Parts: sequence; C-alpha cells; structure tokens
Amino acid sequence: MRSRAVRLVAPVLVLAVTALAALAPSSAARPSNPMPPARPQVGASGIGDPYWPLDGNGGLDVRHYDIAVRYDFDTGRLTGTTTLRVRPTADLSRFGLDLLLPVSTVTVDGRPATFDKPARHELRITPQEPLVRGTDVDVVVGYAGDPSRISYAGESRWLVGADEVVTVGQPHMAPWWFAANDHPRDKATFDITVTGPASYQAVSNGLPVQRTLTGAEATTHWRSAHPMTTYSAFFALGRYDVEQTSRAGLASYTAVSRSLPSSERSRAATSLRRTGAITAWLETRLGPYPFESTGGLVTSQRVGYALENQTRPVYPGPPARGLLVHELAHQWFGDSVSLQRWRDIWLNEGFATFMEVAYAERHGGPSAQQWLRGARDDQVGSRWFWRVDLTDPGAGRIFDPAVYQRGAMTLQALRHRIGERRFWRLLRTWTHDRRHGTGSTWAFRTLAERISGQQLDDFFSTWLREPRPPAPTRSNGLH
Repeated sequence: MRSRAVRLVAPVLVLAVTALAALAPSSAARPSNPMPPARPQVGASGIGDPYWPLDGNGGLDVRHYDIAVRYDFDTGRLTGTTTLRVRPTADLSRFGLDLLLPVSTVTVDGRPATFDKPARHELRITPQEPLVRGTDVDVVVGYAGDPSRISYAGESRWLVGADEVVTVGQPHMAPWWFAANDHPRDKATFDITVTGPASYQAVSNGLPVQRTLTGAEATTHWRSAHPMTTYSAFFALGRYDVEQTSRAGLASYTAVSRSLPSSERSRAATSLRRTGAITAWLETRLGPYPFESTGGLVTSQRVGYALENQTRPVYPGPPARGLLVHELAHQWFGDSVSLQRWRDIWLNEGFATFMEVAYAERHGGPSAQQWLRGARDDQVGSRWFWRVDLTDPGAGRIFDPAVYQRGAMTLQALRHRIGERRFWRLLRTWTHDRRHGTGSTWAFRTLAERISGQQLDDFFSTWLREPRPPAPTRSNGLH
C-alpha cells in the first residue's frame, strides 16, 4: 500500500475451466468418522494480535474460501454466501469468524449450526458436534446487508459510486463482504464469484474461470490458486476498459474505469502496460514471480491510496512509474511473504519503497546510496521521524511515512554494509524460503546475520528503534 500523501525523498489469456477445477480443495482426503474430542475448547475471539484484538479467531486454519456475492447498485445491498474449508488446530466446541453484515444461516458440514453475533464484527458459531483437531470441515455462512452503513475500528471501507464498487482496504476489508478469519497469518486459496449487471465487468484476484449471462445479470468466477491474505482479496464491479495479454507465459489482466475522463483513461491504460516489464525487472532482483497472473485496476473511486491486492493492485488514477514498482514489489513483500503480526509492517512497506529506489537507480535516477545519504540529511532535524519504532509503531501509525521511508533507508544501509552480492542473495532467499508464508522482523534479522556472517543486532536497533538519526559510520552503512 502507498498513500498518495506519502512523499519519497527520491525519486491472450486462455484458460480451461476443467484444468482450473483441479486446483480447488477436495474433501476426498478427510478421515472418516473421526473420534469425538473428550474436552473441546471454545475458540478465542481473536488470533492474538494486540493491534486489533478481535481480528482473526483462535483454533482455526482456513484452507479455502469459496465466496459468492451479488451487489445491487439501486439498493446498496450485498447478498453473499461464504463457504470456508476449515481445519481446526484444536478440538472446538465453539468457534468464531469475522463478519460485519447480518447473518441469516450457518451450516457446518451440511448441518445447521447455532450462531449469534455478540458484537457487530464477531460471528460466533456452535456446531451440532465439536470440531476435531486436524479434520477439515465446510462452514457455510449466508448473509446480506448494506456495507456502506457499517464501520469497524474507525474505518468505513465500502467504496461505491453510481456505477462502480471496489472492495479495497488495509488493514481491514474482508468483513464488509465475506466471512473470514481476518488476519494475515491465516492465508488461504480463493474462489470469488460476483453477480451484477450484465453490462458491467467483475474483476478480482487470480485468473478468470467463467462468465455466465442470465437475463440482465452476469456472474463472473475468479480463482486464486496460491494462498492469499484476507485483506488482499478483492472484487471490483463496474464498466471497465479491459486488456488481457501475456508476457513470457505470465497472464496479465488490466482494467480502467470508464467513469474516468477519456484523457485520464488513456494515460491509465498506457501506464498499466508497463506492468509486465516492471514485473520482469523485479524478478531479476527478487526471484520468480510468485503468482499465476499480474495486472492492475484503475478505479474512479476516491480511494486516496493504492493497494497491492494479490495479482491485481488497485490504483486511484493513472499510476506513475514509482507507484507501479511499489505495488508490484508488494507481490513479493506483503502478498507472497505476508506479515506474522501487524507490528512487522515495515517488512511490507519499507521493502516496497526500497524497490522503488533500486529501480530508479537502474533507470536513470541517483544511486541508492546517494538517496540514502540525502534522505538521512533531510530528516536529521525531524524528531517525529525518528521517534517511530519500526518494530512496533502502534496500530495508529502502521502507515506512518517513517515506516515506508526509514524502512527503505534501513535496507539500503544494510546493502551498503554487507555488500551487493550478499544483500541481493538475502532478499532472494527471503522471498524463496517464505514464499506463500509469513515473516517477522526477528526472522529477517536472523537470516541477514546468517547470510552476511555478521552480528547485526546493533545495526537493526539503530535503524529501526533508536529515536535519533543513525551516526554516519561504516557500521551503520553510511560510509
């Protein structure tokens, strides 16, 4: 994600439905007649992240989401069904999911379950029989309501106009439109099916599977075959200019809202065509692209920021080159390697910002080391910039400019200290070893020490935690 308010110092898709069907999870491997648990637990109402204690739920590992939604522009009503393939990590007599809309039905493995909502954000489910640890079950939740009337954690995330709706937001978006275990730590594969007016296009993550016309409506099915965080799942429904291409076997799907002025639409389409080349350059630095498709969507909605939705970032207008690099770098940092906790967000934003600087260095801009020295000098007298602890910025400051810029400065300083070859090996190892998983600041520091052969506690403490500018020394990567 990059806010428009953040200022940096420097600068034909053919797909067989039958082949894709093989990617969907199967229940064939489920154990038959599992033994009932002796002492089942009540699943916790949060996954354990102190920034948002109600996010996620205890005792659950969601393996797959199958989401079907219909949106009515006239009434603002969204009607949906989410089917979750859930693998309990404990024996559970009761468990929870995150959903803000009113719920009408819940079943667990085809049997009606008791449910209530003790708080707007929390759906509490009691199955007829306790869930058995390690035994997959299908949980089906039916719901409906007007998402634009709902807020959570001070956020009102529903972006809708007369002829376009876009579900884009971070750190929260999922509970406005599907039942979720809403935390980056629990990633899953997705099928997303959207029904709307036949004259509109529905765009989502991954690859399109099928579009079916039924009278005045169209139903479009998208599939993401690789694990994805819940906030990165999205759909957009509107009138779009769509381009489908491929480069070196990688499918690309881009969409530009027709509600934008014609000149802006043209500039947006031209900008999005750079996606393939930028992705190819990022692969030379970070290793193979981690997903089945790439692309982007330019919306007419007043988002105020771009967001790295997996495989298909959303931009609030024609994206500049640096913004494209930033959001595409997030496909590795944030989407493939996701956060273990929200306090680790510099691993997303600092890394994506650094890749902007590295790209500029190779494409006519100043060297990254020149950028680093200039950035440090510009911020020497800024107390707020150095007071943000990047290892624990607090829920209210996860998108603070220091998270982006100082995070990028840390990486360039590390590059200068341990050397070019070791540094790029570090990033490629990080993206390879944690592909489709999660990471933490501690894990990254440990890997950096292993690859460099250096003790880096003081270095990371100085750059990430100290409330003052790092001294211009060799050990700090500045000389």
